[in-house]
Amino acid sequence: MFEVLEAYIESKFDNKFVLTKEGIALIRSVFLQRTLKKGEFLLREGDISRYGAFVCKGFLRSYIIDNKGKEHIVQFCPENWWTGGKITGSPEAPSSIFIDAIEDSDILLLDRPGHNILMEKIPGYASSFQTGIQKSSEAKDKRIVHSLAATAEERYHDFLHTYPSIAQRVPQHMLASYLGITPETLSRIRRKAMSKK
Repeated sequence: MFEVLEAYIESKFDNKFVLTKEGIALIRSVFLQRTLKKGEFLLREGDISRYGAFVCKGFLRSYIIDNKGKEHIVQFCPENWWTGGKITGSPEAPSSIFIDAIEDSDILLLDRPGHNILMEKIPGYASSFQTGIQKSSEAKDKRIVHSLAATAEERYHDFLHTYPSIAQRVPQHMLASYLGITPETLSRIRRKAMSKK
């Protein structure tokens, strides 16, 4: 599992930084390995979230459940993605989201003290982390604007363009939830797209 994370971290560094043997040993000392079976929870609403999770293999999703019992998927997390996010921010606030495995998954967990150690001790980690935060924020902003201004068809086609491999791996009802549409609407959009080919 660690080789996947190390390659990911190194790929995010500026060219002037290289991950040393000492850096690799430090990374391995602060992350915890965990395996989730399909359907198993990493986090439930109301739990205290103490970890950020890096997906080495598999697929997670984060979602909320509204007061009518309907799921709203916030994020899909395939390999080389992060979720959980409690390595920064308020450390003891209860989670408002659920995170579970869509597929059997191997993940690495990082808590706040471990994150702070990496920020201090590994050259390049802090700047690559900051770059990742900025990209994540831009993606969230784009999604918010799209959900407010784009049609269901435009949201679907944008998702296919941005995340083609994810669209192939998730059940239709989950993709519809992420897009904020019904499964029936998604079926109609897909049929229309297929008829144009």
